[in-house]
Amino acid sequence: MIKARVTVTLKNGVLDPQGKAIEGALGTLGFSGVGAVRQGKVFDIELESADRAKAEAELKSMCEKLLANTVIENYSVTLI
Repeated sequence: MIKARVTVTLKNGVLDPQGKAIEGALGTLGFSGVGAVRQGKVFDIELESADRAKAEAELKSMCEKLLANTVIENYSVTLI
């Protein structure tokens, strides 16, 4: 069994209204010095594969087809 973590974030230059809302809320709660907040998504996935290269290729395919909107989002795959 292979475990992986997929992290999806907005590309630089893409507006992030949720990040801005979080940034404002942190300031309201008294957390000073917060520069910029960008929000993203994390997926923890378990695959029943023993082949790490095949698993990584499948995970990248999952990202390209479903988990990330590659027009506006970047993704990274980490096998853990």
